Amino acid sequence: MIVSFAGFLLLFTLIGVSSVTLSRGTGRDYYLAGNSVKPWLTGLSAVATNNSGYMFIGVIGYTYVTGVPAIWLMLGWISGDFLGSLFVHARLRAATQRSDAVSYAGVLANWYGTRNGGVQRVIGAISILFLLAYASAQLVAGSKALYVLFGWPESAGAILGAALVVTYCMAGGIRASIWTDAAQSLVMMVAMGLLLAVALESLGGIASAHRAMSEIPGFTRWFPDELLLPGLPGAVLFVLGWMVAGLSVIGQPHVMVRFMALDDVQSMRRAKTWYYLWFTVFHAMAIAVGLLSRVYLPDTAAFDAELALPTMALELLPAPLVGLILAGIFAATMSTADSLVLSCSASATHDLVPYKKPRTWLLKLSTVGITVLALVLALANNQSVFSLVILAWSALASAFAPLLIVLCLGRQPDQASSLVAIVAGLVVVFVWRLLGWEQFLYEGFPGMLAGLAILLVKSGAREPVLTHR
Repeated sequence: MIVSFAGFLLLFTLIGVSSVTLSRGTGRDYYLAGNSVKPWLTGLSAVATNNSGYMFIGVIGYTYVTGVPAIWLMLGWISGDFLGSLFVHARLRAATQRSDAVSYAGVLANWYGTRNGGVQRVIGAISILFLLAYASAQLVAGSKALYVLFGWPESAGAILGAALVVTYCMAGGIRASIWTDAAQSLVMMVAMGLLLAVALESLGGIASAHRAMSEIPGFTRWFPDELLLPGLPGAVLFVLGWMVAGLSVIGQPHVMVRFMALDDVQSMRRAKTWYYLWFTVFHAMAIAVGLLSRVYLPDTAAFDAELALPTMALELLPAPLVGLILAGIFAATMSTADSLVLSCSASATHDLVPYKKPRTWLLKLSTVGITVLALVLALANNQSVFSLVILAWSALASAFAPLLIVLCLGRQPDQASSLVAIVAGLVVVFVWRLLGWEQFLYEGFPGMLAGLAILLVKSGAREPVLTHR
C-alpha cells in the first residue's frame, strides 16, 4: 500500500519538476504559462482543481449523511457552472490578453485597459485571505486520508502535501501545476471508478445496493427535510442554490486562471468540452460511492462522515489498490492546493505591491511563504472540509462574480461602486452564515444577488469589446 502510494507521489513530483525545461523565468510564464496551454490540458487541469479533496472527502461525506438529495448538488452545480461558462470564460480570456495582467484581480481591475489600483488591491487581499483558508482545507483532506489508511498523525498529510506542492511549484509555476493536474485527473478518475466497481460487485449489483439503501430511514428521499420553505418552493430553492454554487466558479481565481492561461480564445470550446465531460463522469461516480458508503459503514455519532471513502477502501480493496485510492485523494488535494497557493502568490506579488514585474526569486519566495501559511492554518483547523470549502467558495463568488458579470455585460463600474459591491457580497454571506441559514440555502446566492444589484444600478453601460463564445 505504501509502495504504490509513494510511487504515484513520486510520479507527480517528477512531472511537475520536469516543467522547468520550458520555464522562461518571467512572471507571466510563472503564473500563466505564457498563455500557451493546450485545450485538453486546460480542461483536465480545471477539473482536477475544481474537484479537489472536497470531492473525495467533502462531497462523499455530505452524500453519506444526506443520501439521494446529494444528486441535486451534482446536477445543480454542473449546470450552473456550464451556464456561467457560456457567457464569461471566453471574455475573461480575451480581457487577459488585452490587460496584459497575470492575476485574476489584475484582469478585473484592468478590464478596459485603465488600471483601477484600489479595486485590484482589495480583490488581491480578499483572494489571499479566502484562498489560504481553502488551501488549508485541502491539506486537511489529505491528512484525514493518511490518518485512516496509515494511522499516521493527522498533521503528517498536511506537511507532506505542502512539501510536494512547494517542490514542483518552485520548479515551473503554473505550468508544473497544470501538468501534474492532468496526471492527477487520470489517477482521480481511475481511483473513483475502481472503488465504485468493487463496491457494487460486493453488494451484488445496482438493484441489491438500492434495496439496501432503501432500508435506511429517509436516505432515498429526493429532497432533505430541512428546507428554507416547505414543499415545492423549498425544493426549487434547494436546487437553485446549488446551481448558483456552480455558477460561483467564475469567482474562483484558482480555477479561472486555467482558462486565462489557454493558448487562444478560439480554443475555449474544446477546453470546455474536456472539462464538462470529465467533470460530469467524475462527480457522478463520487455521488454513487458516497451512497454506497452508507451501506457499508454504520451511521454512528462517533464516525466522521468525511472519512467514509478511505475507510471503505480499506475494507474492500487489497493493499496495493488502497494505495491507488489514497494517491487519488492526495492527487485531488494537491491539484487544488498548488493552484490556490499560486493564485495567492500572484495576488501578493502583483496586486498588493506597487511594481508589476518582480524578480523570479521573489515570486518563488512568495510561493513558499504562502504554502507555509496554509500549512499553519491546516494544522490549527478543526472544521469540516466541506464546511470550510463552501464558506471560502461562497465568499469569493459573492465578492468577485458580480463584478465579472457586469464587466462581461459591457458595463463599466467605477471604483466606489465596485468596492461597495464587493463588501456587500461578503457581508451578506457572513450574516447568512451567522444566522445559520446556510443549511437551507447556499449563502453565495443572496451574497451574489446583493453585489449584482448594486453594480447594475450604479454602473454605466459601455459598448461590449468581445463577442466570442
